[in-house]
Amino acid sequence: MSFLHELEVAVSRGSAESRERALWYATDILIAGRYTDDEIWMFGEVIGLLERDIAVAARAQLAKRLARIDNAPTRIINKLAFDDSIDVAGPVLRRSERLDCSALVANARSKSQLHLLAISQRKSISEDVTDVLVTRGNQEVVRSVAKNDGARFSDLGILQIIKRSESDSILVEQLGRRKDIPRHLFQQLIAKAAHNVKKKLEDEHTAEASQMQTMVTDVTGALHARFGPASKSYFDAKRSVARERYVGDLNENKIFEYAQSHKFEEVTAGLSLLCSLPVDVVERALIDKSKETLLILTKALGFSWETTMSLLFLGAPDHRIVSHDLDEMKREFAGLNIETSRSVLKTYQSRKLAAGADSGERRLPQLHSQ
Repeated sequence: MSFLHELEVAVSRGSAESRERALWYATDILIAGRYTDDEIWMFGEVIGLLERDIAVAARAQLAKRLARIDNAPTRIINKLAFDDSIDVAGPVLRRSERLDCSALVANARSKSQLHLLAISQRKSISEDVTDVLVTRGNQEVVRSVAKNDGARFSDLGILQIIKRSESDSILVEQLGRRKDIPRHLFQQLIAKAAHNVKKKLEDEHTAEASQMQTMVTDVTGALHARFGPASKSYFDAKRSVARERYVGDLNENKIFEYAQSHKFEEVTAGLSLLCSLPVDVVERALIDKSKETLLILTKALGFSWETTMSLLFLGAPDHRIVSHDLDEMKREFAGLNIETSRSVLKTYQSRKLAAGADSGERRLPQLHSQ
């Protein structure tokens, strides 16, 4: 401590140029060597004295040098990270491994959007930090963290970023490439995005509403095709369901069990096999606001109302349906004729096969033999 006191006196009497020269000398020694924790602390105190009142450009240069080393003094790193100048804080926020989670959270809660953007570009980001980024960050920050493969999201963070994406097509696409977004939540996002597109188009061109519905349906299918079945959870579900089918256990009871456990991927794969329909068709039936298609499919399969109801809840936003709507669906299901429903299903199968034969586009991976 006496040494530090003497150093402080010397610093106070020296010129700005001499202090800066001493700063770079101390930094070079720190970077070049291996030191104990106590020695690193001492370097931090020395550098802290020398970097007082230096120009922003010099602090930015110091931040760039210290951000890349594993033995940077944590006190200096934290001070640089909270600097108002993004030229100073940015390198540390993006790269330094000496910043702990609590410091990053505090920074994200209090500093500028440019600070948040720098944090969103870190090699890895914990759930506590992304919670703040997707809540407080602007559009650029949220897009940046969404495309960061090293970012991890809590359940709250996932719901928040999906909510933010409802009016942001670029963010929807970025989320579609992530493997950690629960499939059923992403499918609801696609359905809602398609609904918003349809409404916007109808508001602009009411007379062409029917043509626009077809277009929106095609766009929704393309989104499913591009972002749906490629996820690891989907392929795991596909293998699991295929085993059930092989041993003869893929039936209504199994679908009910999947739905009760909120296993969206398994339900989708199972119904695709039982209905002989592509995965994207089944997914849209599950999450579509109008449940007519799903009711027809379950009636054609001979499912009970209890199983059908479990599927309705599975595909509903937040797994909730108001009682009035549920009663209306129950009446509609009871009024469906099973033979008519099977006839509709066969027609639907034929149309999908014909569309697939006529289209030169790559089709979704199929779960059943044609």
